Amino acid sequence: MRRFIALALVLTAAACQQAPPPAPPVASKPPVAAAPATSAREPAPATVAKAPLALPSLEFPSGPLYFCQSSSGRMAIDYEPRVEQLCRRHPEMGPCQYERDACRAKGGRVFTARNEEVTAAVEAEYDRIVRRVRFQGDSGKK
Repeated sequence: MRRFIALALVLTAAACQQAPPPAPPVASKPPVAAAPATSAREPAPATVAKAPLALPSLEFPSGPLYFCQSSSGRMAIDYEPRVEQLCRRHPEMGPCQYERDACRAKGGRVFTARNEEVTAAVEAEYDRIVRRVRFQGDSGKK
């Protein structure tokens, strides 16, 4: 029984680790020399290069982690001490995101202590990292 409990604890701890950042893409083809100009050129197909999303730094200075900036000013987002410790290591977790979403619901914008904005695109990347599953509560309909 003790072995089973120890195994469960090890698996739980391993499941809580943050995924490593994705490796940068490796160029597989060397650059091609430019083709000579011709009088009847077809327009080149538009290619949209998706720039990698820059996530805010995980190096938080002492003090508040996030600030909510709205028309009424800039206010610190305060967390309970245990939640703040979690958010310093894993800002993608639900309790951290809940407070940031509450700020946005009031019409505010969220910034880190280093003045980096935490946008909806950053939140989407956080959701992708943790592969979050959300369940809808019982709405009373039967």
